[in-house]
Formats: sequence, structure tokens, C-alpha cells
Amino acid sequence: MKLHLELNRRCGKIKPLHGVNNSPLRFRDEKIWEFEEAGIPFVRTHDTGWPFGFGILVDIPNIFRDFDAATDDPASYDFAFTDVFLRNLVNSGCKIFYRLGITIENFYNIKAYRTAPPKDFQKWARICEGVIRHYNHGWANGFHYGIEYWEIWNEPENPPMWSGTMEEYFKLYSTTAKYLKKQFPEIKVGGYASCGFYSVTRQDTTDFYKGFLRWFDEFLIDVKKENAPLDFYSWHLYTTNLDELIKHAEYVAMTLKKAGFYQTENIFDEWNFNDYSPNVFDKMKESPTATFVAAAFCLMQDSPIDKAMYYDADPSHRHGGLFYFPSERVTPTYYAFKAFNELYKLGNRIECRGIRSKNVFTLGAADEHSTAVLLVNRGNRCQCIELETAANLKRAKITLLDKEHVFVPVKSLLHGCKLTLPKECFLLLNIPLKETTVDGERKMSVESARGTGLDIAGLDG
Repeated sequence: MKLHLELNRRCGKIKPLHGVNNSPLRFRDEKIWEFEEAGIPFVRTHDTGWPFGFGILVDIPNIFRDFDAATDDPASYDFAFTDVFLRNLVNSGCKIFYRLGITIENFYNIKAYRTAPPKDFQKWARICEGVIRHYNHGWANGFHYGIEYWEIWNEPENPPMWSGTMEEYFKLYSTTAKYLKKQFPEIKVGGYASCGFYSVTRQDTTDFYKGFLRWFDEFLIDVKKENAPLDFYSWHLYTTNLDELIKHAEYVAMTLKKAGFYQTENIFDEWNFNDYSPNVFDKMKESPTATFVAAAFCLMQDSPIDKAMYYDADPSHRHGGLFYFPSERVTPTYYAFKAFNELYKLGNRIECRGIRSKNVFTLGAADEHSTAVLLVNRGNRCQCIELETAANLKRAKITLLDKEHVFVPVKSLLHGCKLTLPKECFLLLNIPLKETTVDGERKMSVESARGTGLDIAGLDG
């Protein structure tokens, strides 16, 4: 098995795939240091705080409590806690992906409180306008965050989220999207955060799941009929199958193009490992699932997905994968995000080719000073790898995550040009491309005139 890494051959940008939903709620702090260290690029504000948006956060009924109030009166809005929540994220270097709507009501069958369609769609759009003016244009003692992405509702196919009809949601979307784009041409609007397309890859799905495909098709027809903007289309998937993830991304891309939406972004804004076992919330925090997440980042880079947001990064619930519950101690899965961010910071992807394995995944990136390669082994056998490169491997650094190491530097894996890739692990290989001379000038440690290759030969597990 060989991997050829072209250190000087750039092939596009590393995409912002390590976004998340939500974060720790720290109203006494001014940033989320774990997000800053992991370079989380986007935070989606859906199900923030749970349940009912904690009664104070993000959701339209929490911000605009009396639907009969005047939309142009700052006193009609309660931004207090949402201000602090978003401020902490912005201070941490994150961009906001704002979901306009409500938090899921898992016990809607006992009583649903907020899942009904707004009684006046046009007024609901004006309320959303007030939210955008507050966070982007300083209205009502607000801010100038320049939030670009505004998502209209979440999973309207799902009864815990929407008790109206499909046609009613389509009307809400077209009314709101057209109005907001008229008021704020610079923003991006979209939806509808689909439950996903399980019946594309799973044969035993019920009519309920099969109906998600019809929703998608009919939605695109309605958007075109209403001449409504659709800057992005968002969708979800929970799986253990990396191939399924990519097939769903391709299905979304194909359906958008078939309907004529060539410029619409493909945004995967809820995803996670889920084997539906009783202890799945524990599994999603540990090293085997961390390798699933790291491998997903590698594969999504080659997929039609433009942005991705993992669900969830709130440590106050068991379904969050980045923090141990009920503490706020980071998990092995958190370090998959931190490792991928090292590639994202470098910016330019490097061509990787030649590897053939169902268990090994690679992705490389470089800037003018250094290169980083993310190597993932999801198999139960070590991989023996031989490195060939003009770069100075004596200065290479390896950071490893497996069952014994939680993303820590190791030296024992690299002997000369021989590298051992342990089973069920991921590692980050950092190779400096420049070194400082005595007089302080920078000098390339690899050939710059021609493309330089890194050959990796190993055993397929």
C-alpha cells in the first residue's frame, strides 16, 4: 500500500467541516476556550440549552415572547441571554449559523407548545428581521457580528418540530426567505434542516422516512414556483456507515442540480455516530468513535458537502460527543476536531493518492512553512509505513490518539523513515517545510522548484 503526497501540489482549500451545534453555556465567562483551541469555524444554534431553548435562548418564542407585540419596538424583544451566548462564541473565533425557529419538543405527544405554524407568517418574518438587525446592524443596543447564515426552521417533516402541513411550511419558508433577502441582500437564507434521506440507503425504512424524499422534491418545486431564494440546503444523518454519509451527500447534490439549484450550498448541519445501542451516548465520546469522526472529515473533504456541523457540543446532555457528561472535560472525539483544525489552519489541501484500504484514511494540507497529514486507521491491525520524502523527518512531530494516548506527542512510532500506525487510531504528522538559518532568513527544507513526493508503503488491515 502506497500513499503519494505531493507537498507542492495544491488541490483546493480545506473545507470548514468541523463545525458543531451548540456549546457549553457559560454566562460568567466571555469565551469558550475549548472551541478557540479547536478552531471551531461555525456553531449552529439549534436545540440550544434544551428544553424549549432553556426558556431564554435563541428560539423565536424566547426572544419575542408576545406574538401580538410590535415588531419595531426594541422592548418587544428579550435578547439578554442570547447576547451572552453568541458573544462568547464570537470571542472564541466562531461564526454563527443561526437557526430561526424552535427547539425540538420530544414529548409533543403529551402536549405541544410551540410546534404549530406561526399565526401570521409575514409578522414572523418581521420578527426574524428584528433578530438580524440586532445581531448584524446594532439595532436595540445590538452588535455588528455579520452573521451570514440564517436557517428557517428545523426538520419540519418531524412532528416534534412542526405540527403544520408540508404546504404550510413551504409558505412560511417562501414568505420569510423573500422578505429577509429583500431587507438584507448580503445574508444567506436557507433550510430546511431535513431529517435526512435514510430510505436512499436503507431498505427497511417506513413510509414516514420515505416521505422525507417527497418533502425534498416538493420543496424545491415550491421554491422555484415562488421564486424564493435558497442560498443553502441543510440536512441531517446519524449513522455508523461512512459510505452512507457520502451517498447521502451525493444524493442531495444530485437532487439540487436536477432541480436547477446549481449555486445552492450543500450543508450537512447535524451528524454523529449512532448505532442505536443502549450505550451509544457513551460510545460517541471514546477513541473508536473519534476515529469515525476523523475519517468522516477526510471523506467529506472529497464529497459535495460545503460545510458540516456535528451534533452536539453541549456538555449538559448525554448526546453531546465532545464533552463527558455531566462534566465539561473534553473527550477523545474532541481531539478529532482539534486535529482536523491543524489542516484547516494551513488552508491549502495537498494531493494524496495511491492508497487502497477500507480502513485507512488520509488528508494533507500545507502552507509555505509546514505540512500536516491526518492519518486514520479504523482497522484492528497496525499499519507498517515507510516514509520517503525530501523533508527533514528529524524535525517531524507526531501527535497520536488511540486507546492508550489521548492526542499526545509520541516519538516511538517513527524510526528513521519507518512509521507505525497503531490500530484504531488517528495521528497528526507535522513536517516543517522551512527552517531558520543562522542569519534569521527562511530556507526551504524540500525542493520548491518541482513537486516533491511522500511515498508511504504499508500493510492493509
